[in-house]
Amino acid sequence: MTTLEPLVSLDRSTLRERALVALRAAITSGQYRPGDHLGEVELAKHLGISRGTVREALRHLEQEGLVEAGSRGRLRVNRLTADEIRGLYQVRAALEGLAATNIIKSPQRSESVAALRSALVRLASGESDFRTKVEADLSFHLTLCELADNPMLVESWRHLEGRIRVSIMSHDATQLPGIMSENRHATIVDAIEEGDIDATRRIVEEHMVTAANLYAAG
Repeated sequence: MTTLEPLVSLDRSTLRERALVALRAAITSGQYRPGDHLGEVELAKHLGISRGTVREALRHLEQEGLVEAGSRGRLRVNRLTADEIRGLYQVRAALEGLAATNIIKSPQRSESVAALRSALVRLASGESDFRTKVEADLSFHLTLCELADNPMLVESWRHLEGRIRVSIMSHDATQLPGIMSENRHATIVDAIEEGDIDATRRIVEEHMVTAANLYAAG
C-alpha cells in the first residue's frame, strides 16, 4: 500500500507547495504507477491536509502532464501512448543534440567534457538499484543541457522531465538492462570531446530512438 508522510501544519500556500512536491516525487519515483487512481480523500488523509489543498496540487500536476483525467473526471497518473513517447524522445534528441553542439563550439569544451565524465561515474556502479540508476541517468542528461549555457534549453528540458520519468518508471527494472549503462552514455561524451558535431548529433539521436522504442513497446 502506498503511503505518504504527513505534512506539518503550515500556511495554506506553503502547504500547497509541499503537497505538490510530495505528490510529484511519489509519481516520478514510481511510488504511484501510470494509470493509478489519485483519490483526493485518501491523499488528504495521508498528507494530513485538506482535500482542497490536494485538489490544487493535483491540478498543477495535470498541467505538468503527470496527471490526467480519466473516466468521470477521476484523476490518475498519466499513461503515455507509444506515439507520445516517441514524440517526447524526438524533442529530447533535438534539445540534447543542440546542447552537445553548443558544448563543442564553446571555448570551455574541455571543462565540459570533464564534467560529463564525472557525471558518468554515477552510472558506472553495477550495484545501484533501479531508482538510483534512473537518477544517475537523468542527472547526466540534465548536466549535458546545463553545460550548453542556454537557460531556455534547460527550462525546456525541465518542462519535459515529469513525462520522461513517467515513461521510464512505467517499465520494470529488468526490461532496461543496458539503456542506462555508462558505456552508452560515454559514446556521447567521446563524440563531444572529438568535436564532430554531425557525429555527435547522430549519436544523441540514436540514443533517444533506442530509448523511445524500448519505452514505447510497453
